[in-house]
Amino acid sequence: MRVIAKSSLVKFWEVPGHEDAKAPLESWHDTVLKAAWKTPQDVKDQIGNASICGNNRVVFNIGGNKYRLVVEMQYRAGIAWVKFIGTHRRYDEIDVETINEY
Repeated sequence: MRVIAKSSLVKFWEVPGHEDAKAPLESWHDTVLKAAWKTPQDVKDQIGNASICGNNRVVFNIGGNKYRLVVEMQYRAGIAWVKFIGTHRRYDEIDVETINEY
């Protein structure tokens, strides 16, 4: 899969206080680059704690569930589009199906 955009991940972990997100976000990025997901079930089969949501969104737990990553999956195009990265507290305030911060 192609990730749009790694720069969003970097921008997040460079924020003071979020440095601990770097390693788990890099690991997630590497996993997705190697993946060939065609369906939401493919994502669940590889990353069991991913949450499949409406509007082709998937929520990933990052850093032991300290952070949440919302991605729009475009399976046929092979694209994982980052829509939100934030703390668990901030995640509780968003609408997963419409958020588009990145």
